[in-house]
Amino acid sequence: MALEYRNELKYVVSSRQIAILRNRIRPLMALDAHTGTKGKYTIRSVYFDDYRNICYLENADGTSPREKFRIRIYNADEKVIRLELKRKEGGKTHKDSCFLTFEQCQAFLTGEGMPCEDGYPPILQKFILKYRAERYRPKVIVEYEREPYVYKAGNVRVTFDTDIRSSNRVEAFFEKDLFARPVMPTGSHLMEVKYDEFLPDIIYNSLQADGLSQETFSKYYLCRRYNIGGVKKNGL
Repeated sequence: MALEYRNELKYVVSSRQIAILRNRIRPLMALDAHTGTKGKYTIRSVYFDDYRNICYLENADGTSPREKFRIRIYNADEKVIRLELKRKEGGKTHKDSCFLTFEQCQAFLTGEGMPCEDGYPPILQKFILKYRAERYRPKVIVEYEREPYVYKAGNVRVTFDTDIRSSNRVEAFFEKDLFARPVMPTGSHLMEVKYDEFLPDIIYNSLQADGLSQETFSKYYLCRRYNIGGVKKNGL
């Protein structure tokens, strides 16, 4: 069965550009139902890589296709934990996911791992295999605030990701007040535009702004590149 891909466009935007774009899309798009009263939520992900840092290096080289595993929570809440596999090919992405228990997540964070069982979802079986055979281990935490808007036609999703920050302290993944450092200049943020087959003209036109240009951007790559100690080839 062929994978279903979504288009994904990324733009580095200023606080001023976000304010302008927000005012344009609010009459057209609805806030994601999960944002609650604040209109946004905190995303925290821990990314995994093998002993050769192959995921990081493929990202740096622009390899296509490429894949990354991450474990993600929202608002530092341990009640809902997702294992996600993101595959990128050209300008399109495919994401698969499954839920993890707190105990399963802790096993992967501590290096203990867990045995594979037939009843597990395919994505979890694949991750366990890579964890054991290719020594996948947690490398960096990426955290940011997300303000998401949705539009039914085209399954469009526009998100403003602000205060992008990173942490080496993977053992503190579930701490409410995680110590992390910013990885972008003050006032610089990320806008992502995701859609299925088409981007409606009304949304496309509302997202046009002076100085806005599409960029290749990876929060994972940026957070690892500027992480304390950096990243070395072949795990050395």
